[in-house]
Amino acid sequence: MQFDDDADLDTSQVQDERGSRIPGGGLTVGGGVVGLLALLAGLFFGIGPQELGLSSGEPGGTPSASTDAQVARDCRKGRDANTREDCRIVGVVNSAQSFWSQEFARRSTAYSQAQTKLFTGRTNTACGAATSAVGPFYCPGDHKVYLDLDFFKELTSKFGARGGPFAEAYVVAHEYGHHIQNLTGTLARSQDRRTGAGSDAVKVELQADCYAGVWAHHAATTPERSTGKPLLKPLTQTDIEDGLSAAAAVGDDRIQEKFQGRVTPESWTHGSAAQRQQWFTTGYRTGNVAACDTFR
Repeated sequence: MQFDDDADLDTSQVQDERGSRIPGGGLTVGGGVVGLLALLAGLFFGIGPQELGLSSGEPGGTPSASTDAQVARDCRKGRDANTREDCRIVGVVNSAQSFWSQEFARRSTAYSQAQTKLFTGRTNTACGAATSAVGPFYCPGDHKVYLDLDFFKELTSKFGARGGPFAEAYVVAHEYGHHIQNLTGTLARSQDRRTGAGSDAVKVELQADCYAGVWAHHAATTPERSTGKPLLKPLTQTDIEDGLSAAAAVGDDRIQEKFQGRVTPESWTHGSAAQRQQWFTTGYRTGNVAACDTFR
């Protein structure tokens, strides 16, 4: 995945609190979507954070008020996104929001932006306090995506994904899929607290995968308003395969088999590896939001 070297990055869409120590607070469980089910929201992986062996949630470092300024200074152009992970996240967020803004405008609907917050270990949200153990998540209460970049190391080392820049982009685009669901009212369908292969919780997650695929379809042709040119260059087959590998790695069946030694479809919250790949592929091949009706 490559960005146009000369493209401008908009760092105002990403808040960076890495290295800041967040005092106190209980833990919010819930990756993917947090807050709709209070403390019972479905985990990004479908099992408890202690079983995942991820971060305990105790961040290192000391409070820093300058991280936003550092990102604004260092993440200026597409060439920065091609060489730095945090700048790459800025570029993906910019690209995703450019696409959805234009898609909403095409439908004569206003799009409201969602910030992404980069954090280390623990963070406070409108949905409660949370740690990196829950994985990347979207909080509908404050319209923000939360991400500890260490998750991407875990995605490859613990969950067996191939990794790569587009694997990271898939994860971010999935969370922005939840933002779209929040704006359109679909996200509320996961509020019934039911789990299982046919549950609305799973359908919501699969639709977010499909929306990520729709963005990927249009990413290299969506012009930025400031330049009139796309941020991203055309995706390669390797990029798509990296995204599909990440989608499969966070399938409920893969995670359960790895950490429980058995698959229990009745407790699924996000869908199987095959389903997640299928719905991302549906979005990517069609580029059509209407094709993402996982509830039919």
